[in-house]
Amino acid sequence: MKFFAAAVQMLASSDKAANLDEADRWVRAAAAQGARLVVLPEVFIWRGHKSDEKKSAEPVPGPTSQELARLSRELGIYLLGGSILEEIPGSEKAYNTSLLFGPKGELLASYRKIHLFDVDLAQGVSLRESATRAFGSSIVVAETELCRMGLTVCYDLRFPELYRGLVTEGAQLIFVPSAFTAYTGQAHWEPLLRARAIENQVYIIAPDQFGKSAQSFETHGHSMIVDPWGKILGKLPDGPGVVVAEIDLDYLAKVRAELPALTHRKLT
Repeated sequence: MKFFAAAVQMLASSDKAANLDEADRWVRAAAAQGARLVVLPEVFIWRGHKSDEKKSAEPVPGPTSQELARLSRELGIYLLGGSILEEIPGSEKAYNTSLLFGPKGELLASYRKIHLFDVDLAQGVSLRESATRAFGSSIVVAETELCRMGLTVCYDLRFPELYRGLVTEGAQLIFVPSAFTAYTGQAHWEPLLRARAIENQVYIIAPDQFGKSAQSFETHGHSMIVDPWGKILGKLPDGPGVVVAEIDLDYLAKVRAELPALTHRKLT
């Protein structure tokens, strides 16, 4: 089986309406190019000051999830809302939640980011995601008519055990929607994406935010789609747009059959 998938690259602001309009435009552009699966980046609907995160969080279902459901249903596609801030009743924190919708607008899966980015980097980048966001706790694989899809978000990329867990649960394709810092992205983004694809023999779809937002750090861009051999099928270094590539499940099966590393594991 073969199908086309797309990764959307954009720079989100604190204006939800503007972000939604841009996301809508690129999702439609991807669908017009034949993509049956379109993936938006992390926090695509809102990126603003940490102090505003609580009031920017939404329930699920809520305004953004309902718009994503409507768009996927209208276009008849699978659509991943890379992540939104999901409201937690009674808490000052929010989940960083990725939402997968089917072509009938149904919510197929939701994943709450497990690994939160608490770091002090060079160039003045200091982040404490856990100050305003809650940790997720469960891995998520969605069974669809296209393939089995694993959900991760951004910083999760640095934890290979999560990806191996997704493959153990049957994932053939894994999402990595991100707002990856420019500083770490220059050194680590492409090597980590290719490594996760190669070691797990899966397709990786990694839409990233790009550039410097008014109220947040600079992001790396370079959204890409990687095949299970580690080949980059498409990449967008900078600026808004879409990356479209063919997902070939017969090729995935061929890679796994010819180099059956997943069956040679001795440690679990």
